Amino acid sequence: MNPKPTRRDALDNRERILTVAREAIAASSGTSHGVSLTAIAKEAGVGIGTLYRHFPTREALILELYRHDIQHLIDRAPVLLTDHPPLMALRLWFDEVAHYGRLKYGVAEVIHAATDGGADDEYFAPFVAAIALLLKAGAADGSLKSGLDPEDVLLQLSVLWRLDPARDGEARAGRILDLIVDGLRTAP
Repeated sequence: MNPKPTRRDALDNRERILTVAREAIAASSGTSHGVSLTAIAKEAGVGIGTLYRHFPTREALILELYRHDIQHLIDRAPVLLTDHPPLMALRLWFDEVAHYGRLKYGVAEVIHAATDGGADDEYFAPFVAAIALLLKAGAADGSLKSGLDPEDVLLQLSVLWRLDPARDGEARAGRILDLIVDGLRTAP
């Protein structure tokens, strides 16, 4: 028996809720605690019941934002390599990861709890594969050192989730990314 397909308006409601929630969390310096689900529903133009039908808990909403955003980052790596030289693609991708890190800053505890500290995270391997793709392309054209471990690079990037956006986080992320990229390059 095939399940009934989701109506287009339900899909649109879901996307509006996610968009508004992402903006609300970002506007609250990356914390979800000060973000009212009622305000999200109102801003998205849906009733609170509709929000809860899609996301029965605050944690469910945060995890769906995480899934959506992390998949977007994974998908961006090959696109950036198509449009840019590997070193530039890597840095642009890192900038997008840093932008995502500002959202994750205040909700990391929810994501880590739901993924057993990352051990059960279905996106771990694909995210590492995206890093590996960028590193391999850079090694192939000589702009990046060869033999770099993508999991080591992920560990370096993980500092981005700890930068408080309200305390000069964006500028600090840029400086840290410069240091990371300088360490990966074959020549400064």
